[in-house]
Amino acid sequence: TQMVEITSTVISPESIVAATRTADSGCVATYVGLIRDNNNDKPVASVEYRGSGEHAAKVLQSIVDEAKKRWPVNEMSIVHRTGILNVGDINLVIAVAAGHRGEAFAACSFAVDEFKARRPTDKTERYLDGTASSAF
Repeated sequence: TQMVEITSTVISPESIVAATRTADSGCVATYVGLIRDNNNDKPVASVEYRGSGEHAAKVLQSIVDEAKKRWPVNEMSIVHRTGILNVGDINLVIAVAAGHRGEAFAACSFAVDEFKARRPTDKTERYLDGTASSAF
């Protein structure tokens, strides 16, 4: 079952993999995005993602639709967490079920790149020195 979701709750990669896998798939390739402790040569305190859930969900769905047109994907899920996230928190999970790993990894990599390029939500990084950086 496909999951395309914007959520403010903790994401469980295992539940997304379980929902995405299909009987005719030989694998589920996954990407688990984490908040890291540094960026732009500064120590990160937190990252906040915010924006329209409806707009963001449409962006995620368009990424899934495009990936399914390009590769023989059996099922695909993208779940993105919004709100204030701390270092180590999961902000994005992408799972791609396919017959073979090559197609699954290609679709998963495409989805990560498109997520970063399309920026479905606004992002503000807050650093330990009190400064912040935003991307819209």
